[in-house]
Amino acid sequence: MSGSIFINIFLDGLFAAIAAIGFASISSTPRRAYVACAVTAAAGHAVRYVLMRPDLLAVSIVPATAIAALVVGVLGVLFAPSIKCPAEVCFFPALLPMVPGMYAYHALQALAMCLASPGGAGFQAAFGAFASNGLTCLFIVLAMVLGANVPVFLLKNIAFRATR
Repeated sequence: MSGSIFINIFLDGLFAAIAAIGFASISSTPRRAYVACAVTAAAGHAVRYVLMRPDLLAVSIVPATAIAALVVGVLGVLFAPSIKCPAEVCFFPALLPMVPGMYAYHALQALAMCLASPGGAGFQAAFGAFASNGLTCLFIVLAMVLGANVPVFLLKNIAFRATR
């Protein structure tokens, strides 16, 4: 791997960390949790970035997001006792930079094109784009939910220690 790949991984994590701190700041997250949110977001987004790089592993976005959300969930559970907050406080802001906004936008755009086209080939193409983007968006969100919550249930002793 060249040095620019490491820089790109670092920048991807850095921008995710900045976004997570922004999301944490508008959602009444205690300030003591900001660093944990940032580290969790940076690690999760960097893992997804590495998994999806075509010159590295070339994993598609849904399984890459599931694995990244699993990393976010594990880190959230591990940080929870030290920040004295539930794990969700840490991993919700960390997951928000991974929300599939472009897929949702393109799905709604294609749906509008479906409604505007009278039928035929234009409708079929727009409906195909709607189905593809909409299902991808749905599965990414499901991967995020499952990936982040599995560690909470598997590591109950650690996850719920912070709230006892």
